[in-house]
Amino acid sequence: MDNPRWRNYSDIWNTFLITGSNSMKTWFCLFFVLAICCADLGTAAEFRLSAAQIEAAAGAKGTLNADEGVFKVTYPRTDIKITVDGTTLPPFMGLTSWAAFMSGTSKPAMVMGDFVLFQDEVNPAMSAALQNGLTVTALHNHFFYDEPKVYFMHIGGEGEAVGLATAVKNVQDTVKAVRTASPTIAKGFGGQPLPKKSSITAAPLEKLLGKGQSKDGMFKVVIGRTTHMACGCPVGKEMGVNTWAAFYGADDHALVDGDFAVFAGELQGVLKLLRKSGINIVAIHSHMETDNPKVLFLHYWGIGPSAELARTLQSALEITKK
Repeated sequence: MDNPRWRNYSDIWNTFLITGSNSMKTWFCLFFVLAICCADLGTAAEFRLSAAQIEAAAGAKGTLNADEGVFKVTYPRTDIKITVDGTTLPPFMGLTSWAAFMSGTSKPAMVMGDFVLFQDEVNPAMSAALQNGLTVTALHNHFFYDEPKVYFMHIGGEGEAVGLATAVKNVQDTVKAVRTASPTIAKGFGGQPLPKKSSITAAPLEKLLGKGQSKDGMFKVVIGRTTHMACGCPVGKEMGVNTWAAFYGADDHALVDGDFAVFAGELQGVLKLLRKSGINIVAIHSHMETDNPKVLFLHYWGIGPSAELARTLQSALEITKK
């Protein structure tokens, strides 16, 4: 037991046994044991997983941080040159996808990670993550003036380590498949152009989504939610805590863009439903700092018949009402 911490504990204990009274010794025993337990909370976490199995399943080499009990695999983005403000950045400068594994508590393992993605890779990668049992918890940018535009998708999950690593590899394989099919990054979602003048019929959409507002052939509905800020003040629809959808185009060929305000436990269900229906997710983030309960906002973009898009959104809204 040649640990300096334990030698210090031993010196303190021996000194008190010589000089302390019996009653004080009793109380000191309790506090002494508690202090040791609390101090040891910061010691190295035990890594009980197989690094070799994780590497094989993830299709990438990794490194173990023994102090934290975390094994991390990486996928550097070396396939396309990325510049930020005119400077070419190597993967070391924050352009490396990664997944970190540690022993779990309720389940054998947990994973957290971040995928570096181009715009045409985001939604295929997100669908792959969701279909393989991972959670998607954020989608945002890290840079200004990056060419091409780069987005970062954060993932998580719990379960068997090999299963999680396999899921991570499936996401990475999906990204590779997109680039193999089209080495040039897409300039848009594709599909037929929308009419220059909008002529959305509001009535069918209001039956599905509720009372909205029409303007110049467009239609928009806003549905409020409520949370509280640090002051205890309730904030709702007019303060920006809302789900909204705006439609443009023709009834048979429209676009919808908008924002879902979701609480804990709602995000994954909404993401899965929207992606299954072909609606693209373009951002997942928070808008506030001290809100309670915490609200996350997912921004989306979809193309299709307006009533079909509205029915998808109606189904997603049902998830937020449970």
